[in-house]
Amino acid sequence: MRLRTFALVATLAAMAGSGCGSRVSVDGVGASASQRIPIGQLPDIDMDAVLNHTNVLASDRFEGRLPGTIGEDLTVGYLIDQFKQVGLKAGNTNGTYVQKVPLVGITPTPTPLLIKKGVDRVRLTWKDDFVAWTKHVAEVARLDNSELVFVGYGVVAPEYNWDDYKDVDVKGKTLLMLVNDPPVPDPSHPSELDPKMFGGKAMTYYGRWTYKYEIAAQKGASGALIIHETIPAGYPFNVVQSKTGEQFDLVTPDKNMGRAAIEGWITSDVGKRLLKMAGQDFDALKKQALTREFKPVPLGLTASIDIRNKLRTIDSQNVMAKLEGSDPARRDEYVVYTAHWDHLGKGPEGIFHGAKDDALGCAALVELARAFTKVPAPPKRSILFLAVTAEEQGLLGSQYYSVMPIYPLTKTLADINMDSWNVNGRTTDMTLVGYGLSDLDDYARDAAGEQGRIVHGDSEPEKGFYYRSDHFNFAKQGVP
Repeated sequence: MRLRTFALVATLAAMAGSGCGSRVSVDGVGASASQRIPIGQLPDIDMDAVLNHTNVLASDRFEGRLPGTIGEDLTVGYLIDQFKQVGLKAGNTNGTYVQKVPLVGITPTPTPLLIKKGVDRVRLTWKDDFVAWTKHVAEVARLDNSELVFVGYGVVAPEYNWDDYKDVDVKGKTLLMLVNDPPVPDPSHPSELDPKMFGGKAMTYYGRWTYKYEIAAQKGASGALIIHETIPAGYPFNVVQSKTGEQFDLVTPDKNMGRAAIEGWITSDVGKRLLKMAGQDFDALKKQALTREFKPVPLGLTASIDIRNKLRTIDSQNVMAKLEGSDPARRDEYVVYTAHWDHLGKGPEGIFHGAKDDALGCAALVELARAFTKVPAPPKRSILFLAVTAEEQGLLGSQYYSVMPIYPLTKTLADINMDSWNVNGRTTDMTLVGYGLSDLDDYARDAAGEQGRIVHGDSEPEKGFYYRSDHFNFAKQGVP
């Protein structure tokens, strides 16, 4: 089966534009039809080839494609071979098809989490009651009678005149906080969310657990524990429980000592239990946390835990291949396509094959590259096809590229990310995560229109998908 892909049409439309964008937009939006290749002249995408690549990458032999395993070696080798067969050049300026990404693997073994109030003690059980870890590259990290402070949603957002910390000193303390953005009611319609506050229904980055740990570290906290609730989190607690084995992070000069020593989640039942132990009511505090007037609440409780770590370092790899632009004046400008090659490896349940997430995206990356080599008029700008590592570990491969780019981000017009593609067959409408956030929308609408399709934004913005895949690291650096 052969199809013309939306991504190919959209990119050719964008690359027909008049100039490089400003880091938040792309100039030359809406290039005239005379500048673009008619859709009927575009090469087909071989969907059978996409399926074949997916079957290979998601096969038992690749063992779930976990970084640092034989699955990585097989995956990287396969993608390099495919890009070479397509005829693409090495993507790295050192003449190779890879960018090494230094990672540290941390396997935690925690003690129970001990909560004390005077002579009263509550011993919380690993996995059942809480999940915690450390990003410190050290053999042990601990809390030793660290004071517990409830900080509402743990948000400092000057643009909303919102500060859950109110300049309270939380250095050395352990913070208890709520998940997601503050769901502030609309004053005119109290049953609805205020669209002027934290995106209304849509999650902002302030709602992401990554932000909450970041701001806790900036405030000098020793620990940060999020109270899990399924609806605002967007997933049940068993998803959190699945993250209890080896976890990877980027190798940093300070060995992540700038992070809080202990990060983690507790169940909602445990959160309510601890607040009751402190003489507080969960629902009442949660209601207070919906107002700008909220102030941190010392709980009169202390937390203690030791986490002992098994450490290893590896060099994982981003795979990259380049199609050089045809215009000497513009070939130093880039459009980047990304997909992540990694998945979750294997466990007691068996192999996590990751066919949709994201073997399919990598398969599409290869066949999209093949189609670009066959267009009647080669793109004027260069295209980088980038299969990144460790997305499942926290977008680490794309984070590394975004701070250590092979090609300047000031010359990078856009990143188009392919993660968990549609597996439901042909459709006339499309959902683009990130739709409405850049001038790339205009190219998307034009390209979809030429194919008789309609583009929609994220139908579940409250789940924060925009912040949960590799395009976000480019967006943080100003690349739409």
